[in-house]
Amino acid sequence: MKITLRTLLVTLLGFGFLSAHAQPGLGAPKGPQFSGSLAKLFGDNTAFSAALEMQTQDGSTEIAVPGKLSFDQGKSRFEMDITQIKGGKIPAGAAEQMKAMGMDTLVAISRPDKKVNYLVYSGLSAYIESESKDTESTDAAGKYKVETTEVGKETFDGHPCVKNKIIVTDDKGKTHESLVWNATDLKQFPIKIETTEDGTQITMLFKDIKLAKPDDAIFAPPTAFKKYDNMMALMQEEIMKRAGGALGR
Repeated sequence: MKITLRTLLVTLLGFGFLSAHAQPGLGAPKGPQFSGSLAKLFGDNTAFSAALEMQTQDGSTEIAVPGKLSFDQGKSRFEMDITQIKGGKIPAGAAEQMKAMGMDTLVAISRPDKKVNYLVYSGLSAYIESESKDTESTDAAGKYKVETTEVGKETFDGHPCVKNKIIVTDDKGKTHESLVWNATDLKQFPIKIETTEDGTQITMLFKDIKLAKPDDAIFAPPTAFKKYDNMMALMQEEIMKRAGGALGR
């Protein structure tokens, strides 16, 4: 199976793992973020783990990303398998090529306390480290204001819920509005969240929720893994390794 750098770049861009401002130099990969205003939606549930499906819709493009989320005081870890992602304008066979490269399993770690993000590729024993925005820092999030308004009561996925409209105002005065289904039998955990950011509709569905503090060690890449400063460097090295191996056969 032929693996090209272009195909990998298109795949990563299509899944949203590279922010728009980083595309030219591929210097700052960005996975799903659960810090800042989003962290405020969990209320008193400051430490937990759960299965999570993230659904996004931007115009006619819909993407569903299943995975596992671990969260602790703003720190987050989201594990995903690219081959399980559905939707999106992804080239045919791209997910299979990512798997052949060992890049199908990703772990996105956000550490607002350290102002750093990690994108970990277990199949490559490698990770990319990038600086997070100041607005994602713990200090900034502490200044956010939260306004909650009950809009109804519903049963969702078997859980009795209070449906709330929650408006979070960040430290720069920008507002973030969400509809949240808080499960009354799970300490008001938000088992469903609907919000819109920069024109993209986002729905988050939580299952298998465990309201216990995750092991702190999971919020850092393994020490034995190789560190890269950007996506381009990682992919170029991996492609060269495979090209060299093919020539040696």
